[in-house]
Amino acid sequence: MESVLRVRNRKSFFHPMREIGGFKTCPGYCLQNGAFELPGGINFTITSQGATSVELVLFKRRQSEPFAVLPFPDEYRVGSVYSMIVFGLQIDEFEYAYRIGGPYDPKKGLLYDKKNLLLDPYARAVAGQSAWGTRPQTGFEYRGRIVSSNFDWHGVRSPHIEMQDLVIYETHVRGFTRHESSDVTHPGTFDGLMEKIPYLRDLGVNAVELMPIFEFDEMRDMRVHDGKLLLDYWGYNPVAFFAPNTAYSAEHEFTNEGDELRRLVRALHKNGMEVILDVVFNHTAEGNEDGSIFSFKGVDNSVYYLLEPDGKYYNFSGCGNTVNCNHPVVHQMIVECLRYWVIEYRIDGFRFDLASILGRNEDGTPMHNPPLLESLAADPLLAGIKLIAEAWDAGGLYQVGSFPSRGDRWAEWNGKYRDDLRCFLKGDSGMAKATSYRILGSQDLYPPTKRGECASVNFITCHDGFTLYDLYTYNKKHNDANGWDNTDGESNNNSWNCGVEGETDRQDVNDLRRRLQKNAAAVLMCSRGTPMFLAGDEFGNTQFGNNNAYCQDNEISWLDWNLLEKNRSLHDFFRYMIHFRKKHPILRGHTKPAESRFPETSLHSAKPWDANYQEDTRVIGVTFAGRNEDDTADDIVHIALNSHWEGHQVQLPELPDGMYWRIAVNTFNGPESDCIENIEDMPVSHSGIVWLEPRSVMILVAAEGK
Repeated sequence: MESVLRVRNRKSFFHPMREIGGFKTCPGYCLQNGAFELPGGINFTITSQGATSVELVLFKRRQSEPFAVLPFPDEYRVGSVYSMIVFGLQIDEFEYAYRIGGPYDPKKGLLYDKKNLLLDPYARAVAGQSAWGTRPQTGFEYRGRIVSSNFDWHGVRSPHIEMQDLVIYETHVRGFTRHESSDVTHPGTFDGLMEKIPYLRDLGVNAVELMPIFEFDEMRDMRVHDGKLLLDYWGYNPVAFFAPNTAYSAEHEFTNEGDELRRLVRALHKNGMEVILDVVFNHTAEGNEDGSIFSFKGVDNSVYYLLEPDGKYYNFSGCGNTVNCNHPVVHQMIVECLRYWVIEYRIDGFRFDLASILGRNEDGTPMHNPPLLESLAADPLLAGIKLIAEAWDAGGLYQVGSFPSRGDRWAEWNGKYRDDLRCFLKGDSGMAKATSYRILGSQDLYPPTKRGECASVNFITCHDGFTLYDLYTYNKKHNDANGWDNTDGESNNNSWNCGVEGETDRQDVNDLRRRLQKNAAAVLMCSRGTPMFLAGDEFGNTQFGNNNAYCQDNEISWLDWNLLEKNRSLHDFFRYMIHFRKKHPILRGHTKPAESRFPETSLHSAKPWDANYQEDTRVIGVTFAGRNEDDTADDIVHIALNSHWEGHQVQLPELPDGMYWRIAVNTFNGPESDCIENIEDMPVSHSGIVWLEPRSVMILVAAEGK
C-alpha cells in the first residue's frame, strides 16, 4: 500500500464503493491510526482486538446529538483494524467519536458497551476543552477533531544543543504567566509564555521543560475547599496523548489546534532554546474500576491497562490505573505518539513521568530489557531527541542509577543528587562523600562506560515538592489548602526553616535563607551533569509551604512576578551562575587536559588533596581543570563549600608559578559583591588561603597575573 504522503497527492486513488449512514465511503488506509484528511474525504482508523462491532459517530460542532452514525462493515476491517474513508465531510464542521460493541465481563477485564461514546486514542485534538475551568452543564462527552497540518516553520530549526550544555527551566504553561503581575497580553497561555522569551533568553536558560500539555481535563476532580475551587491544575491525568491542551491557547483554533504551540516552539528555537515535554504514559484520566469509561477502557481495556486476575487495576501510578506499556499495541501507540510530537511540533526531548512503569511487564513485574524503552532508544525518527526518565514509580520501584537502558540514550532525573545536596547544604553530617560524587557527575550511579557522560539531570527543586525559597523557609509541608488535612505530599523534604517556620521579619534569618538559596544555585551550576531548576526559583517564588500544589490554580501556584524586583539580587546571582557555567566548559564535560598538569577532577577538604571525609566533614572542595574553548589557556575552577555553622580557613590547591586564585563568587558577601563579572576585578588569594564563612560557597578561578 502506498504511503499516506503519496495517497494525499493522488486525488483519484480512492473511490466511493458504498453508502453508509448517508455518506459515500470506501475501505480506508489501515496502516495509520487516527483520523486525518485526504483529498475529498476523511480517513478514520481504529484498532480493537475484542470488538464485535464498531460505529463511527459524527456530530456537528457543539451539538449533543449525532447527525450520522456509520457502522464499519466487515470488508472495512483487516484483522483488528477498522478503517474507513468517508467522503463529503468538511473538517471544520464536525466532531467524531466511536461506539464499540463486544463482550462485557469486568472480572475478565472486558468493558465493551455500545452505549459508551469513546474518544479516539489517536485523536489529534479534543473538542469542548478550549475554555479553561468550564464545561457544558449536561451531556459532556469527549470527542475528537480533525487537524489540518500546514504550519509554516519559516525555516527555523532546533538549535540541537548537546545534553551537557543544557540548562533546563521547568515550568507550567498556565502558572508561568497567569498572575496579573506577569504583564503579558495573554496570561496563562502558550502566547503568554512566548511573550516572556526575552526574559528567559537574558536569564541564560537554553531549554524549557513544559509540565504536561497533552490534553487533560482540569475539571475532572473539581471540588471546593474553604470556598476555593480546586482543579486538576498540574495536568498529570492525560485524556489524549496526541492532542495539545487547547485550554492553553489564547485563541480557539478550529482545525488548527496546536498552531499556537507550534509558534511557541518556533520562537523558542529561533532564540536558541530547546523544548522538552513532560509526558505521562504511565496512567490515564479514566481512573480505576470506579472511574469513567471514555476512551481506552471501552476500546480495549485489557490491552491498554495492567489488570489484576480479578479484572481490577494495578495501581503503580498512584492514580488508579497503570498503562500496559509493553503490550505490542500500546508500545506501538507510544512510539507513534512521540514520533508525532517530534515531526508535527518539532519537540526536542521528553521527560517521562514515573518512567519505571514503562519497564513493567503485563503482570506488573520489572523487565530486564523492556521492549518499549529499547524501541524508543533505537528509533531512527527519535535519534538525537532527549529521553529523560523519572526513574521511579508509585509502586515502590526506584531505579535511579539502574534504569533499564542500554547505552547512552537515556538520561535520568537524579533524585539522589536532590536528596544528597539538600542534606549537605543544610548541614547534615555524613554527607560530604556523597555530595562530592554528585558534583562530579554521579559516576557511581552512571558509569561512563555504560551510561555515557550525560545521564544525570541534576536538580534540587522541581514542580513536585518545595520551591527553593520554601526549602529554606519551612521545616514541614503546609498543604491544608489541598483539602486532605495535610496528609498529601512528601513529608521527608530535607528542608530547613533556618530557625523560624514561615515568613519572618528577622533580618538574620532572611539573610541566611537568601544565602542558602544562592549556595544551592552555585553548586547546581558547577556540577557535572545537566542542571535543571524550577521556574521562579531564580527570584524567590513561594508556594507558601505547599509542596504538592497539584490542585491549586491560584496564587499558590502562579508565579508572582512582583518578586523579581523584590529579589533582584537573587535573580542576578542565578543569571551570573548560568553564564559562569557556559563560560567554563570544564564544568560541563571533558576538554583537553590542562597544561599545568592539574587532574581533570580532584577532591579536597579544608586542606588540599585531602578527601578523607569523616562523619563531621562539612567543608569540601572540588576542582575541575582543563582547557578553555579557544584552547588558549587553562580553565581551572575550584568550588569550596562550607555547610558548617562556623567559619573555616581553607587552603587551596597550589597553582603553578605565575598563576593565582581569583574569587569569582562568595555567597557570604552582600548582593553587590557576591559575584563579579570581570576577572580583572576579582579579589586575588596570594597566599592560597581563604576564609570560608559559615554556610557559604566560594568559587575561584585560576588566572595569570598579579
